[in-house]
Amino acid sequence: MKADPMLALFNLGGAEIILIVAVALLLFGGKKLPELAKGLGQGIREFKQATGSAREQISAAVERPPPAAQKNLPYRE
Repeated sequence: MKADPMLALFNLGGAEIILIVAVALLLFGGKKLPELAKGLGQGIREFKQATGSAREQISAAVERPPPAAQKNLPYRE
């Protein structure tokens, strides 16, 4: 079974997560917590869209063939 990478990063178990949620609930209150979660979700969504857009632009630039070399024509007066 593969562990969630975010939880593995901080090495958190179930009890630690419950404790963190309880402390956040005490600090911010029940009414403010959903607003904070909504803002965090929107921020993550915008970040994913920006990275997806950058990834597409980089892929397009890599796949695009290089411009053809221009021939230097002799100068005539």
